This record gives sequence, structure tokens and C-alpha cells, in this order.
Amino acid sequence: MVAKDVEYSFYRILDKNTASPGAWIFNGKVDTLQPFRAVDDSTFQVKLLRPYNPILGIISMQYCSVVPKEAVEKYGTDFRRHPVGTGPFRFVAWEEGQALVMKRNPNYFEKDNEGKPLPYLDGIHVSFYDSKATEFLLFRQKELEFINDIEASFKDEVLTKKGTLRKEWEGKIVLNTSPYLNIEYLGILVDTANPLVKNSPLRIRQIRQAINYGFDRRKMILYLRNSLGTPAESGFVPLGLPSFDSSIVKGYHYNPAITKKLLAAAGFPDGRGLPAIKLLTVAIYADMANFIAKQLDESGIPVQVEVVQKSLLLTMTSSSTAAFFRGSWIADYPDAENYLSVFYSKNPAPPNYTRYKNPAFDAAFEKAITETNDSMRYQLYRQADQIMMNDATVVPLWYDEVVHLVQPRVKGFKPNALNLLELRRTKIQ
Repeated sequence: MVAKDVEYSFYRILDKNTASPGAWIFNGKVDTLQPFRAVDDSTFQVKLLRPYNPILGIISMQYCSVVPKEAVEKYGTDFRRHPVGTGPFRFVAWEEGQALVMKRNPNYFEKDNEGKPLPYLDGIHVSFYDSKATEFLLFRQKELEFINDIEASFKDEVLTKKGTLRKEWEGKIVLNTSPYLNIEYLGILVDTANPLVKNSPLRIRQIRQAINYGFDRRKMILYLRNSLGTPAESGFVPLGLPSFDSSIVKGYHYNPAITKKLLAAAGFPDGRGLPAIKLLTVAIYADMANFIAKQLDESGIPVQVEVVQKSLLLTMTSSSTAAFFRGSWIADYPDAENYLSVFYSKNPAPPNYTRYKNPAFDAAFEKAITETNDSMRYQLYRQADQIMMNDATVVPLWYDEVVHLVQPRVKGFKPNALNLLELRRTKIQ
């Protein structure tokens, strides 16, 4: 691989004929005439329109994986079934919805501290199952080396309420957890020009704040998540990023007394006269939505939970036809900019599903992405996050965790904050 391959791969992302879903990552960021250039075989240059510090995070995304021009031109539209890269494993076979098989790449360049070539594994077999129950059963039968996350119906069988393995499972399986750059939240459409918002109580900031104070995140995580995750009582930027600081960015915590005060200030004392608010969610999060709705109802906020198909919810949030909805945001790259861009007024939906617009937020965000000093940039990120949280355009629920159940014979397999499958140093004993 040489710099020309990088140049080719990046231009391919922008090529309309490729129809890459990742073309947006360079929008408004790189030069429109010659954004990419291979200076020599080992030097690659990106030309920006203006200073943009998160660019290194952008080019670490999977969209920017380097591909060889020769293979792309040979296979054409069938390149997706003949992928070629420089990774630790080589593609062998892929049966959509069934399995993906890869084998060790003997030409991979990395070595361990003792000079032994990586990876250690001879190959990987990735299985795809629609049923989490089937997946868990196969794991129990040692047919799978690990599974990602635990299906809700098995959580109580495997985990205590404190999120540790039950005694009967100790020594039989390994539980690996770590912060996951994902936030689960409820989004609120705040575009006052939208007919949905004009007649909705959610247009009133005190109502949005009352919702944020009106349910117990800690109890929800304890009983419905077996303590997997951290109650989101700070901002939208999750735990695990260097700019995260819950002592500076203040979010919301359960306080029914404040909820009642806010309802009264909004003109709905004890919720009298407040019309029912419809919350859209998908089936897998229905229990969370019902828990929240029940607690909000106790404070005088009537919420009707409506379960819809995931595809419909995505369509509705993208077209701004969902006033109150369940959402999540997984980091594309490890920088708070990726989360705060969700509220930048110049961004469409996606990612700005709430259609939030605040000049003070925009100013802090724009200043942050041009700031080269990390400490100053983090300070601006926190400032922007706090502005948005004060406006309560979202209801953060929890900061997620990566959860792996692993067979004891698997060694050197560690979770990471992006929940990417990292197997270079993994061994099976």
C-alpha cells in the first residue's frame, strides 16, 4: 500500500458513481478542487477549507478504509463480494445473513513485542442470528467463543442487579465490560415552524425540563439493565470521551418536586390541562418507555407509548414527523464533535433529528472545531453541551457499556469504546 492508494480511496468516497453512504464525512470540510494528494509513496496530504481539528478522527472511520484500485476496477460493482485490504485477516466467504469467514493474512505487517507476527488466530467465523435466544443457547453449548450484549430475557439469569456474574456462572464464562461511546436518549422535535411543534406542549422549555426531572434513571438502569450502563445525568456527550466531565456539564436527575414547579411555571399546575404526549419507540425499548411513562404520569405528565417498526421510526425522525422519539447515537469516531454535530443548526436530519437551532450553541461548536489546543477545545465542547442541555432538546437516558460474554479459553480479547471487533492479539487456549 502506498499514498496513491489512499488518494484513490478517498476520491472514491466522493465519487457520485460509487454512491458511498459516507460521502457526507467530507462535506464542507475539504477543498473542493484538490482535497487529496499523494505527495510521494509515504506522504499523503489532505487540504481543508478551514481549520478542522476532528479530521484525524474522520479519516479513521471505516468509510476511509484503503482499497486497491486494481481490485475495484477488476470486480466493479461486485467488489463488495471480493474485498481486498491490508488488515490482519483475509476474506474467504460471506453468506449474507448467515456467516462471514476470514483467515489469517500471512503478509500482515505488525508483530508483537517478542517479534512474533500478528494475528495469532488462524481464522475467524462470524455467525449472524436473528434470535438472541438461539445465540445464547449456542454460547452456552460452547459453539460460540463470545457473544455481544445479553438479550433482556437472559439478563437476570446471568447477572446480578449490580451487573456482576451470578455465582452459578463464575468460572464458566467471562464477563467483559467497558465504556461504550453510545448514548441512549429520547429526542424532542423543537422546530417551532413545524405544525407538530406549534400545537405541542413540548414546544415549552419548562415542559421538556420537567420530563428530564420526572423519572429515575438510576432505578431504570438497576432494574431494567442490571446496572449495565451509567445513568445519563450529565450532557449528551457520553462517558468515555476525554472531554466528558460531569462536574462541569450538569444534566438532570430524578426530582419530582422540581418537575411539579416546572409544570406550574408552564401553566399546567400538577399537570392539569396538559394534553397527552405520544412517545415513539421500537419494541426492544418498550419496557424502558413504559417505565418512563409511568413515572412521568405520577408527576402529572401523561405520556402515551407507541411501538413502531425501526424502519418507520427512522423515516419519521428523518422527515421531522416524530415529535417525541427514542434514539441512540453511536460514535463514528472518538471525538465529542461527533455528538455535538447532532445539534448544529446547519446540519439536516440526520443528524439533527430534533431540528435544534441556537446561535449560542452554534458559536461554541464552530469555535471548538477550529481550536487546536485540546484543553481549550474540550472546554468549548462542554460549553456547547451545557447550552443544549439547558434547552432540554433531548432526554439523555444512559451512557452505554460494551458487554461481552466470553468463553474462558479466549485470551487477549478486550472490549473497546467503539465496540469494534479487535482480534489481532487474541488467542484460544
